[in-house]
Amino acid sequence: MQEVIAEFLAFLTHERGLAENTVSAYRNDLLQLERYLCSPRAWQAAAVENGEVAESLPVAHISPVVVADFVLEMKERGYAPATVARKMATVKSLFQFLVQRGHMAQNPAEGLDPPRVGKPVPRPISVEEVGYLLGSAGQRETPEGLRDRAMLELLYATGMRVTELVSLNLDDLDLAEGVVRCRGRRGRQRTIPVPVHVREAVSAYLERGRPSLARGNGDEVALFLNQRGQRLTRQGFWLILRSRAQDAGISSPVTPHTLRHSFAAHQLRNGLDLAVVQKLLGHASISTTQIYAQLSFNDREHQVPTPSLSQESRS
Repeated sequence: MQEVIAEFLAFLTHERGLAENTVSAYRNDLLQLERYLCSPRAWQAAAVENGEVAESLPVAHISPVVVADFVLEMKERGYAPATVARKMATVKSLFQFLVQRGHMAQNPAEGLDPPRVGKPVPRPISVEEVGYLLGSAGQRETPEGLRDRAMLELLYATGMRVTELVSLNLDDLDLAEGVVRCRGRRGRQRTIPVPVHVREAVSAYLERGRPSLARGNGDEVALFLNQRGQRLTRQGFWLILRSRAQDAGISSPVTPHTLRHSFAAHQLRNGLDLAVVQKLLGHASISTTQIYAQLSFNDREHQVPTPSLSQESRS
Protein backbone atom coordinates (compact mmCIF):
# COMPACT_ATOMS: atom_id res chain seq x y z
CA MET A 1 0.00 0.00 0.00
CA GLN A 2 2.90 2.35 0.67
CA GLU A 3 3.96 2.18 -2.97
CA VAL A 4 0.55 3.09 -4.42
CA ILE A 5 0.11 5.93 -1.91
CA ALA A 6 3.51 7.29 -2.88
CA GLU A 7 2.54 7.04 -6.56
CA PHE A 8 -0.70 8.90 -5.91
CA LEU A 9 1.03 11.68 -3.94
CA ALA A 10 3.59 12.07 -6.73
CA PHE A 11 0.72 12.40 -9.19
CA LEU A 12 -0.87 15.13 -7.07
CA THR A 13 2.43 16.99 -6.85
CA HIS A 14 3.80 16.74 -10.37
CA GLU A 15 0.76 16.29 -12.59
CA ARG A 16 -1.96 18.07 -10.65
CA GLY A 17 0.40 20.72 -9.32
CA LEU A 18 -1.17 20.83 -5.86
CA ALA A 19 0.46 22.92 -3.15
CA GLU A 20 2.78 21.27 -0.65
CA ASN A 21 0.37 21.85 2.24
CA THR A 22 -2.48 20.27 0.30
CA VAL A 23 -0.41 17.21 -0.59
CA SER A 24 0.67 16.96 3.05
CA ALA A 25 -2.99 16.88 4.12
CA TYR A 26 -3.65 14.07 1.62
CA ARG A 27 -0.61 12.21 2.97
CA ASN A 28 -1.82 12.42 6.57
CA ASP A 29 -5.26 11.08 5.67
CA LEU A 30 -3.81 8.22 3.61
CA LEU A 31 -1.32 7.24 6.30
CA GLN A 32 -4.28 6.82 8.63
CA LEU A 33 -5.91 4.57 6.03
CA GLU A 34 -2.69 2.56 5.75
CA ARG A 35 -2.51 2.09 9.52
CA TYR A 36 -6.08 0.82 9.49
CA LEU A 37 -5.31 -1.61 6.64
CA CYS A 38 -2.46 -3.02 8.74
CA SER A 39 -4.79 -3.79 11.65
CA PRO A 40 -6.47 -7.13 12.45
CA ARG A 41 -9.77 -5.26 12.27
CA ALA A 42 -9.26 -4.55 8.56
CA TRP A 43 -8.40 -8.19 7.84
CA GLN A 44 -11.48 -9.28 9.74
CA ALA A 45 -13.64 -6.85 7.76
CA ALA A 46 -12.18 -8.36 4.59
CA ALA A 47 -12.84 -11.88 5.97
CA VAL A 48 -9.23 -12.86 5.26
CA GLU A 49 -7.34 -15.30 7.52
CA ASN A 50 -3.77 -14.11 7.99
CA GLY A 51 -2.69 -14.87 11.54
CA GLU A 52 -0.33 -12.14 12.68
CA VAL A 53 -0.68 -9.21 10.34
CA ALA A 54 2.65 -7.77 9.27
CA GLU A 55 1.75 -5.93 6.13
CA SER A 56 -1.08 -3.78 4.84
CA LEU A 57 -4.18 -5.47 3.49
CA PRO A 58 -3.60 -6.10 -0.24
CA VAL A 59 -5.33 -3.76 -2.65
CA ALA A 60 -7.27 -6.68 -4.09
CA HIS A 61 -8.97 -7.25 -0.71
CA ILE A 62 -10.09 -3.64 -0.17
CA SER A 63 -13.84 -3.98 -0.61
CA PRO A 64 -16.74 -1.59 0.13
CA VAL A 65 -17.14 -3.44 3.45
CA VAL A 66 -13.53 -2.64 4.37
CA VAL A 67 -13.91 1.03 3.50
CA ALA A 68 -17.20 1.23 5.40
CA ASP A 69 -15.51 -0.28 8.45
CA PHE A 70 -12.70 2.30 8.18
CA VAL A 71 -15.34 5.03 8.27
CA LEU A 72 -17.05 3.34 11.21
CA GLU A 73 -13.77 3.25 13.11
CA MET A 74 -13.34 7.00 12.62
CA LYS A 75 -16.84 7.63 13.93
CA GLU A 76 -16.19 5.38 16.93
CA ARG A 77 -13.09 7.42 17.69
CA GLY A 78 -15.17 10.58 17.82
CA TYR A 79 -14.13 12.30 14.61
CA ALA A 80 -16.34 15.22 13.61
CA PRO A 81 -18.61 14.64 10.58
CA ALA A 82 -16.72 17.27 8.58
CA THR A 83 -13.42 15.49 9.28
CA VAL A 84 -14.84 12.11 8.31
CA ALA A 85 -16.26 13.59 5.11
CA ARG A 86 -12.88 15.10 4.19
CA LYS A 87 -11.01 11.85 4.81
CA MET A 88 -13.59 9.93 2.79
CA ALA A 89 -13.07 12.32 -0.12
CA THR A 90 -9.32 11.68 0.07
CA VAL A 91 -9.79 7.92 0.10
CA LYS A 92 -12.20 8.06 -2.83
CA SER A 93 -9.68 10.10 -4.81
CA LEU A 94 -6.94 7.54 -4.11
CA PHE A 95 -9.07 4.60 -5.19
CA GLN A 96 -10.25 6.41 -8.32
CA PHE A 97 -6.61 7.04 -9.21
CA LEU A 98 -5.82 3.35 -8.69
CA VAL A 99 -8.73 2.38 -10.95
CA GLN A 100 -7.45 4.70 -13.68
CA ARG A 101 -3.94 3.27 -13.35
CA GLY A 102 -5.21 -0.31 -13.53
CA HIS A 103 -4.40 -1.24 -9.92
CA MET A 104 -8.06 -1.82 -9.03
CA ALA A 105 -11.05 -3.00 -11.04
CA GLN A 106 -13.50 -0.63 -9.34
CA ASN A 107 -13.56 2.05 -6.66
CA PRO A 108 -14.66 0.39 -3.38
CA ALA A 109 -15.62 3.78 -1.90
CA GLU A 110 -17.79 4.85 -4.84
CA GLY A 111 -21.13 3.92 -3.29
CA LEU A 112 -20.45 5.27 0.19
CA ASP A 113 -22.12 8.55 1.10
CA PRO A 114 -20.23 10.98 3.35
CA PRO A 115 -21.80 11.83 6.71
CA ARG A 116 -24.13 14.78 6.80
CA VAL A 117 -22.27 17.85 7.90
CA GLY A 118 -24.33 20.24 10.00
CA LYS A 119 -24.96 23.76 8.82
CA PRO A 120 -22.48 26.32 10.12
CA VAL A 121 -23.61 28.38 13.07
CA PRO A 122 -25.05 31.75 11.95
CA ARG A 123 -22.68 34.67 12.46
CA PRO A 124 -24.51 37.84 13.46
CA ILE A 125 -22.68 41.11 13.89
CA SER A 126 -22.95 43.24 17.02
CA VAL A 127 -25.55 45.95 17.53
CA GLU A 128 -22.76 48.50 17.32
CA GLU A 129 -21.62 47.13 13.95
CA VAL A 130 -25.20 47.20 12.69
CA GLY A 131 -25.26 50.86 13.67
CA TYR A 132 -22.09 51.54 11.70
CA LEU A 133 -23.54 49.74 8.67
CA LEU A 134 -26.85 51.61 8.74
CA GLY A 135 -25.03 54.87 9.37
CA SER A 136 -22.82 54.28 6.34
CA ALA A 137 -25.87 53.63 4.18
CA GLY A 138 -27.53 56.84 5.37
CA GLN A 139 -24.69 59.21 4.53
CA ARG A 140 -25.65 59.78 0.90
CA GLU A 141 -28.75 61.64 -0.21
CA THR A 142 -28.56 60.31 -3.77
CA PRO A 143 -31.32 58.05 -5.11
CA GLU A 144 -29.01 55.07 -4.62
CA GLY A 145 -28.11 56.18 -1.11
CA LEU A 146 -31.76 56.57 -0.12
CA ARG A 147 -32.49 53.12 -1.55
CA ASP A 148 -29.56 51.50 0.25
CA ARG A 149 -30.57 52.96 3.60
CA ALA A 150 -34.19 51.93 3.14
CA MET A 151 -33.22 48.38 2.20
CA LEU A 152 -30.78 47.84 5.04
CA GLU A 153 -33.06 49.43 7.62
CA LEU A 154 -35.99 47.30 6.45
CA LEU A 155 -33.94 44.13 6.35
CA TYR A 156 -32.58 44.51 9.87
CA ALA A 157 -35.91 45.62 11.33
CA THR A 158 -37.90 42.71 9.87
CA GLY A 159 -35.45 39.80 9.58
CA MET A 160 -36.54 39.07 6.02
CA ARG A 161 -34.44 36.94 3.72
CA VAL A 162 -32.66 38.88 0.99
CA THR A 163 -34.67 37.05 -1.67
CA GLU A 164 -37.86 38.14 0.07
CA LEU A 165 -36.61 41.73 0.24
CA VAL A 166 -35.76 42.08 -3.45
CA SER A 167 -39.03 40.30 -4.37
CA LEU A 168 -41.16 42.95 -2.66
CA ASN A 169 -43.58 44.92 -4.80
CA LEU A 170 -44.94 48.37 -4.07
CA ASP A 171 -48.28 47.00 -2.90
CA ASP A 172 -46.59 44.67 -0.39
CA LEU A 173 -45.73 47.67 1.77
CA ASP A 174 -48.40 49.43 3.82
CA LEU A 175 -46.77 52.41 5.50
CA ALA A 176 -50.07 53.65 6.92
CA GLU A 177 -50.58 50.36 8.77
CA GLY A 178 -46.88 50.00 9.41
CA VAL A 179 -46.53 46.49 7.97
CA VAL A 180 -44.87 44.69 5.10
CA ARG A 181 -46.13 41.46 3.54
CA CYS A 182 -43.57 39.09 2.11
CA ARG A 183 -43.67 35.73 0.40
CA GLY A 184 -41.35 33.15 1.90
CA ARG A 185 -40.35 29.66 0.95
CA ARG A 186 -42.94 27.31 -0.56
CA GLY A 187 -45.25 30.28 -1.06
CA ARG A 188 -45.77 30.90 2.65
CA GLN A 189 -46.76 34.51 3.35
CA ARG A 190 -46.33 36.50 6.51
CA THR A 191 -46.98 40.04 7.70
CA ILE A 192 -44.22 41.82 9.62
CA PRO A 193 -44.45 45.12 11.52
CA VAL A 194 -42.23 47.97 10.38
CA PRO A 195 -40.92 50.40 13.06
CA VAL A 196 -41.56 54.11 12.63
CA HIS A 197 -37.94 55.07 11.92
CA VAL A 198 -37.79 52.46 9.16
CA ARG A 199 -41.02 53.72 7.63
CA GLU A 200 -39.44 57.16 7.48
CA ALA A 201 -36.41 55.81 5.63
CA VAL A 202 -38.60 53.91 3.16
CA SER A 203 -40.81 56.98 2.64
CA ALA A 204 -37.76 59.09 1.83
CA TYR A 205 -36.71 56.54 -0.75
CA LEU A 206 -40.18 56.37 -2.31
CA GLU A 207 -40.46 60.15 -2.51
CA ARG A 208 -36.94 61.21 -3.49
CA GLY A 209 -35.11 58.10 -4.66
CA ARG A 210 -37.28 55.63 -6.51
CA PRO A 211 -38.79 58.09 -9.04
CA SER A 212 -35.30 58.89 -10.29
CA LEU A 213 -34.26 55.25 -10.46
CA ALA A 214 -37.49 54.28 -12.25
CA ARG A 215 -36.45 56.42 -15.26
CA GLY A 216 -40.06 57.18 -16.12
CA ASN A 217 -41.11 53.54 -16.14
CA GLY A 218 -44.42 53.75 -14.33
CA ASP A 219 -45.24 50.09 -14.98
CA GLU A 220 -42.43 48.70 -12.80
CA VAL A 221 -43.99 47.22 -9.67
CA ALA A 222 -40.77 46.28 -7.84
CA LEU A 223 -40.14 48.20 -4.62
CA PHE A 224 -36.36 48.35 -4.91
CA LEU A 225 -34.82 49.24 -8.27
CA ASN A 226 -31.35 49.16 -9.76
CA GLN A 227 -29.78 51.93 -11.84
CA ARG A 228 -31.51 50.62 -14.97
CA GLY A 229 -34.93 51.05 -13.42
CA GLN A 230 -35.45 47.30 -13.04
CA ARG A 231 -35.94 45.08 -10.02
CA LEU A 232 -32.78 44.84 -7.94
CA THR A 233 -31.40 41.30 -7.87
CA ARG A 234 -29.98 39.35 -4.96
CA GLN A 235 -26.54 39.64 -6.55
CA GLY A 236 -26.97 43.39 -6.86
CA PHE A 237 -27.91 43.64 -3.21
CA TRP A 238 -24.84 41.61 -2.23
CA LEU A 239 -22.57 44.08 -4.05
CA ILE A 240 -24.28 47.00 -2.31
CA LEU A 241 -24.01 45.34 1.11
CA ARG A 242 -20.35 44.55 0.63
CA SER A 243 -19.63 48.14 -0.40
CA ARG A 244 -21.53 49.60 2.57
CA ALA A 245 -19.78 47.23 4.99
CA GLN A 246 -16.41 48.33 3.65
CA ASP A 247 -17.39 51.99 3.99
CA ALA A 248 -18.43 51.30 7.60
CA GLY A 249 -15.09 49.67 8.38
CA ILE A 250 -16.68 46.43 9.57
CA SER A 251 -14.06 43.69 9.87
CA SER A 252 -16.54 40.90 10.66
CA PRO A 253 -17.72 38.78 7.69
CA VAL A 254 -20.88 40.31 6.23
CA THR A 255 -23.05 38.21 3.91
CA PRO A 256 -26.56 38.70 2.47
CA HIS A 257 -27.93 36.77 5.48
CA THR A 258 -25.97 38.71 8.11
CA LEU A 259 -28.70 41.20 8.97
CA ARG A 260 -31.30 38.41 9.22
CA HIS A 261 -29.06 36.51 11.63
CA SER A 262 -28.37 39.68 13.59
CA PHE A 263 -32.07 40.57 13.81
CA ALA A 264 -32.95 37.15 15.23
CA ALA A 265 -30.11 36.98 17.72
CA HIS A 266 -30.57 40.55 18.95
CA GLN A 267 -34.33 40.22 19.39
CA LEU A 268 -34.01 37.00 21.36
CA ARG A 269 -31.32 38.53 23.52
CA ASN A 270 -33.67 41.42 24.24
CA GLY A 271 -36.30 38.99 25.50
CA LEU A 272 -38.66 38.62 22.54
CA ASP A 273 -40.49 35.29 22.73
CA LEU A 274 -38.99 32.51 20.64
CA ALA A 275 -42.34 31.70 18.99
CA VAL A 276 -42.75 35.34 17.95
CA VAL A 277 -39.29 35.41 16.39
CA GLN A 278 -40.13 32.17 14.59
CA LYS A 279 -43.17 33.85 13.02
CA LEU A 280 -41.24 36.95 12.08
CA LEU A 281 -38.52 34.89 10.40
CA GLY A 282 -40.96 32.57 8.67
CA HIS A 283 -39.38 29.39 10.02
CA ALA A 284 -41.50 26.29 9.52
CA SER A 285 -39.98 24.68 12.63
CA ILE A 286 -39.13 26.38 15.91
CA SER A 287 -36.00 24.22 16.16
CA THR A 288 -34.52 26.32 13.35
CA THR A 289 -35.07 29.45 15.41
CA GLN A 290 -33.63 27.96 18.59
CA ILE A 291 -30.07 28.11 17.30
CA TYR A 292 -30.13 31.91 17.64
CA ALA A 293 -30.88 31.62 21.33
CA GLN A 294 -27.55 29.87 21.83
CA LEU A 295 -25.41 32.61 20.34
CA SER A 296 -23.37 34.94 22.52
CA PHE A 297 -22.14 38.44 21.79
CA ASN A 298 -19.34 40.68 22.94
CA ASP A 299 -21.57 43.75 22.84
CA ARG A 300 -24.38 43.33 25.38
CA GLU A 301 -25.00 46.93 26.39
CA HIS A 302 -26.94 48.14 23.35
CA GLN A 303 -30.63 47.49 22.93
CA VAL A 304 -32.68 47.41 19.77
CA PRO A 305 -36.37 48.19 19.28
CA THR A 306 -38.56 45.11 19.47
CA PRO A 307 -41.36 44.84 16.88
CA SER A 308 -44.75 43.51 17.81
CA LEU A 309 -46.91 41.31 15.66
CA SER A 310 -49.72 43.63 14.67
CA GLN A 311 -51.17 41.00 12.39
CA GLU A 312 -51.05 37.23 12.65
CA SER A 313 -48.56 35.62 10.24
CA ARG A 314 -50.20 33.52 7.61
CA SER A 315 -48.89 30.02 6.96
